[in-house]
Amino acid sequence: MKLTRALPLATLTAAVAVASQAQAQTEITVATVNNNDMIIMQSLTEEFEAAHPDIELDWVVLEENVLRQRMTTDIATDGGQFDVMTIGTYEVPIWAERGWLSPLDNLPEDYRVDDLLSTVRDGLSHDGTLHALPFYGESSMMYYRQDLFDDAGIEVPEQPSWDEVRDWAGQLHDPDNELAGICLRGKPGWGENMAFVSTLVNTFGGRWFDMDWNAQLDSPEWQAAIQFYVDLLNDYGPPGASSNGFNENQALFSSGKCAIWVDATSAAGRIYNPDESQVADHLGFSQAPVAETPKGSHWLWSWALAIPATSEKQDAAREFITWATSQEYIELVGETEGWASVPPGTRTSTYEDERYIEAAPFAEFVLEAMRNADPTDSTLEPSPYIGVQFVGIPEFQSIGTQVGQMVAAALTGERSVEEALDAAQSATQRTMQRAGYTD
Repeated sequence: MKLTRALPLATLTAAVAVASQAQAQTEITVATVNNNDMIIMQSLTEEFEAAHPDIELDWVVLEENVLRQRMTTDIATDGGQFDVMTIGTYEVPIWAERGWLSPLDNLPEDYRVDDLLSTVRDGLSHDGTLHALPFYGESSMMYYRQDLFDDAGIEVPEQPSWDEVRDWAGQLHDPDNELAGICLRGKPGWGENMAFVSTLVNTFGGRWFDMDWNAQLDSPEWQAAIQFYVDLLNDYGPPGASSNGFNENQALFSSGKCAIWVDATSAAGRIYNPDESQVADHLGFSQAPVAETPKGSHWLWSWALAIPATSEKQDAAREFITWATSQEYIELVGETEGWASVPPGTRTSTYEDERYIEAAPFAEFVLEAMRNADPTDSTLEPSPYIGVQFVGIPEFQSIGTQVGQMVAAALTGERSVEEALDAAQSATQRTMQRAGYTD
């Protein structure tokens, strides 16, 4: 008979406790984009884990284009690398229809689903059921340096035009002092430069496709919009504009190197925060500019948290995403980061909170922009698709990225605008034929 030496009681108790904790704890992998709101979410990991000691968070934080590529590849191949994915209004209905996302019905009563803005909730639903929960929502708007505008005697109307914006950028452009007249997205990608460019094309009267799904990228409206965009950035933009996406332009504007910036409303909280922005005390804002029509001039988007159907940790993932998109989370960010920094554009209650209204002079403006953006009627001529800054079909991710590269080539001078759009037209029409949309 083999004798074993008994462990001291305290040691045995500690070992059992450690083993029990290890056995009970579930690690979930959360993939997200490296935007400021998500970085705040990651910084609050300890708060979540303290309240949920049985769940541990493992973060994968990626640049926007890389995130989209990784998410799409993983979900389409049943890779199962992630338990929570940060995706948006474009992906959710398409992926939900294919059965790739877990439906989010029967949410806790205290989550208050009815508090979510209806436009955002509808965009993240399939057959009336949510398949992702909104982390933040956004439209687009124009930010500008009020101090520079005042010095130049420029008054901004309630609805600026793109011709006026070009004139203002020309007046204020001062490269000798590292001040660009305007900053706009130039980095290629369907969710980077093409998110902005699509709204520009919309307001010039253009559309991606006609009612028979024929590509319209070589139309006079596209030609006019892209030529305007290329000339504007080459004349009055910052150096290397073709490398700048949302984050890069936000950094430039916040450091005082842009006089005008047209981009997402979600940036407002950061550039109005004096701890994050050198120009927080000298800001003005207005509607996104228009050209021939106001239709489709400002987008509608939500970054949201979804659970892939392949995740084996559904309950823990649901615990996390309901926490990160709750009123409780918004309260936590308000108390720890300041009320101007709370995730915008998701809940009606945020826009009824006096603390937020006082800290965020842009609050009501953003709310109205989101409510008025209409993805079902975003073009001057009729179009067969849903979406303002994207086309709600599975093929658009590839099409938009390819066209974005061609637009960037026009911006850098590698191709003329006409050459870039002719190539974009041919590639897009070929894709649509192969996919069966056209003969």
